[in-house]
Amino acid sequence: MSDRMHRAMQFRAGPADTFPDPMHAAAPSRRRLLALGGGLLGLGLVPGALAQQPGDQVRFFQIGTATTGGTYFLIGGLLANAVSNPPGTRPCDRGGSCGVPGLIVVAQSTSGAVENVNLLRQRRLESALVQADIAHAAIEGKAPFEKGAYADLRAIANLYTETIHLVVRADSGLKRPSDLKGKRVALGEQGSGTLVTSRAILASYGLSEKAIAPLYLSPAAAGDRLVAGELDAFVIVGGYPLPAVAELARRVPINLLPFDDAKGEKLKKRLPFFTESLIDAGTYENVPATSSLGVGAQWLVRGDIKPQLVHDITAALWNDQTRLLLDAGHPRGKSIQLRTALDGLAVPLHPGAEQYYREVGLTAETAAAPQPGEATKGPH
Repeated sequence: MSDRMHRAMQFRAGPADTFPDPMHAAAPSRRRLLALGGGLLGLGLVPGALAQQPGDQVRFFQIGTATTGGTYFLIGGLLANAVSNPPGTRPCDRGGSCGVPGLIVVAQSTSGAVENVNLLRQRRLESALVQADIAHAAIEGKAPFEKGAYADLRAIANLYTETIHLVVRADSGLKRPSDLKGKRVALGEQGSGTLVTSRAILASYGLSEKAIAPLYLSPAAAGDRLVAGELDAFVIVGGYPLPAVAELARRVPINLLPFDDAKGEKLKKRLPFFTESLIDAGTYENVPATSSLGVGAQWLVRGDIKPQLVHDITAALWNDQTRLLLDAGHPRGKSIQLRTALDGLAVPLHPGAEQYYREVGLTAETAAAPQPGEATKGPH
């Protein structure tokens, strides 16, 4: 990924902005467009592309992801690239973008799933990547959303399986999650889905935040502390291989703690959207196969976004060019498949997405949210 595309993916655009002519827009909007210029080159724009044709419009659409050390940010960037189609882009049949005409999509880094839901509720994001269990909690008004259910949360698609990583140094002597008592453990950043999962892990193993020395760090910061000997373990939930964990394994020998005991079964009951997941041997340098738990990563959207726009975004997600981008862009990209798009959805489909799936022969009835203990196993 080029530095310019990386910067473009981190750019924070305003909600659903529409500019009939960006070169004559107000100054802040003009800066917003120019800040994305490097990323637009990767979408097939030719020199002078911003000299629009009459009637062209530019619209901005955001995907909330997570920290840059996780899979959400990388997958969000692939989705943004696939769905974007700014004015001046070469036609799809000539090697250009097959995204939504006039749409510029930005992958926005955040703290993670919980913050993403809150930003959607505040109308500061149009869409976001969210763990299925976090989405279910949000629409039901359960912890960490006890202050009120977010009933207007809707789904575009189930994407792939995220897996719990409980990372320790290989020389730590820690073998099971129950060994964390009294240890320095990074549980994830405030606002992350990882933090919610970490608290469930502790509870299932008879621990609490008072029984450990908790820290609330990003994966990159946690990795640095682990290398420096200032941390004993950290938790991160994401589709493997996770960049932060892969980089850490190159710096210092690590292990992943398994969840294959009786208390792990208890954890699965506590996290009903989680299913068994195996982190394959060799995923991380010198780390053997590890039994863990996984949960669906789902692309969610605000219910008030226009159905036609969501329909077109969903269609762009599943076109042949996007398939090539996903397959080549990240190992989890190959798991993002139309046949599993409706598996285990935690919230109702957006009407625009539902229209698309009906057009291709999939029905909304197959996307009913699983009941506790009946979660659908996602792709790996």
